[in-house]
Amino acid sequence: MGPFLFAVAAGFGTGLSLIVAIGAQNAFVLRQGIQRHAVPLIVAICAGSDAVLIALGVAGVGVVVGAWPAATTVLTLVGAAFLLGYAFLAARRALRPSVLVAAGGSARPAVLTAVALTWLNPHVYVDVLLLGSLAAAHGSLRWGFAVGAVLASLCWFSALGFGARLLTGFFAKPASWKVLDGLVAATMLAFGVLLLSQLR
Repeated sequence: MGPFLFAVAAGFGTGLSLIVAIGAQNAFVLRQGIQRHAVPLIVAICAGSDAVLIALGVAGVGVVVGAWPAATTVLTLVGAAFLLGYAFLAARRALRPSVLVAAGGSARPAVLTAVALTWLNPHVYVDVLLLGSLAAAHGSLRWGFAVGAVLASLCWFSALGFGARLLTGFFAKPASWKVLDGLVAATMLAFGVLLLSQLR
C-alpha cells in the first residue's frame, strides 16, 4: 500500500470511528430511511456537511473555531434546546405509535432537521479539531486522510439511510415504532442534558 492509500485508509478508519455511534443524527437518518422519506436528500445533506466540516478541519479552520469559546457556548445552548425539543416530539410519538407509512409531503421539515442536527451539534466541531490535528500528522498527505474520512461518512450515511428499508417488515407493527421512538427520545434527551452539563 502506497503512502497516499495509507493516508486514505487511516482517514476512513478514523472517520468511521467518529461517525458510527448512537447519536441524534444517526437516529434521525435511520427513521427517515425506514419511512423512505427524502432519503437521498437527507444522506446528501449529512454526508455533504461532513465533507465540508472535514475539509475545514484539515485546512486548519478548526483552530479558529476552538479559539472562540463564546461561539461554542451559543452552539451548545441552541443545540441542547433543539435536542430536547426533538426528544419531546419523539416521546409523544412513542406514546401514540402508528403503523409504518411511507411519509409523503414536503421534504422541508426533514431537511431543516438534518441541517440542525449536523450544524448545531457542538461535538461536531470537536471532531473537526480532532480530524484536523490527525490529518496534520500526515503532512503533505493530509488531504488523502481527508478523502478517506469523507468516504467513510458517505458510506455510513448511505448504508444507514438506504439500508434501513430492510427493517420495513419489523416496523410494520406500531409496537416497533414505540420502541424506536422511545430510544430516539432517550438518546436525544441524554445528549441534550449532556450538552447543558458542559456549560458548568
